[in-house]
Amino acid sequence: MTPARTRPLIAVTLGDPAGIGPEIVAKCLETVPDAADIFVVGHRYYLHDVQKAIRAHRPLKLITQPEQVEQDRASLCVLEAGKLEVHLSFGYVDVRAGRASYAYVERAIELALARRIDAIVTAPIHKEAWQRAGIIYPGHTELLAAKSGTDDFAMMLFNDEIRVILVSIHVPLREAVAMVTVDRELKTIRLAHQAMRDMGIKNPRVAVAGLNPHAGDGSLFGTEDSQIIAPAIAQARAEGIDATGPWSGDTVFMQARQGKFDIVVAQYHDQGLIPLKYLGLDKGVNVTVGLPFIRTSVDHGTAFDIAGQSVADASSLACAIDQAIVMTHARAT
Repeated sequence: MTPARTRPLIAVTLGDPAGIGPEIVAKCLETVPDAADIFVVGHRYYLHDVQKAIRAHRPLKLITQPEQVEQDRASLCVLEAGKLEVHLSFGYVDVRAGRASYAYVERAIELALARRIDAIVTAPIHKEAWQRAGIIYPGHTELLAAKSGTDDFAMMLFNDEIRVILVSIHVPLREAVAMVTVDRELKTIRLAHQAMRDMGIKNPRVAVAGLNPHAGDGSLFGTEDSQIIAPAIAQARAEGIDATGPWSGDTVFMQARQGKFDIVVAQYHDQGLIPLKYLGLDKGVNVTVGLPFIRTSVDHGTAFDIAGQSVADASSLACAIDQAIVMTHARAT
């Protein structure tokens, strides 16, 4: 948080307009925030229609500069970005929606890099819509890293019970296995350690999940755990990081849930996200670790199957906003 501000200034991107993003943003921001100044990067049109459907009362206000939020905290302020397409249908992959959601995130990144906002909170985008629109990034995380010039970054997700950080993110499983290298393991362990420190844990306990069944079982089921992951853990420990493993992937998340570890380094996307999402999506938060600014997000997708029905749960977005506020204050101290 910059010295000029007494409250964090946070941008919430609207997400894919054909999904539940506009609905959860409208629901979550119906109440005037007390702990931060918050505005939406998106289009008023989509929010206006959703507000009518859910019978929201907070008036929309168009702003051109993020600092204008401080002058009117009673309104839901919207900073528009990208081209407005008004004939989008809920629940369908649409190139126009992909372009719009990309423009929202890109504008928020520009503001964050200029230090005009303290954090970005993102509603869900649809990866296929981005792909159809010719956008080269597979998701938020890769875009955020590229635009900020960040080489060492990782996706961390957590809820009230476990925290998980990923060695690889949105790649095919075959490629994820190939990405298990000593260098990548060590970088992720370091990021896990620092992320826990940023969340107020003084001496983090980092568990590293194995890649193969039973962490290779003495190289009986593969050599990656003994020849790649274990040496990376040893190097991290030599640096003073309390990292242990490789632990069997079928039990380490249960042990973390029971309080033995503060965070688990998962080797690939589904290894880490299945146990976390099984515990529930309503309280999950996604954090991109390693960026020069704070970014949090929901831990779910666009939910096309319920988009436009006014039944979406905004709890994950609310948790993401709360976490962004906590992290902003932590960085300021």
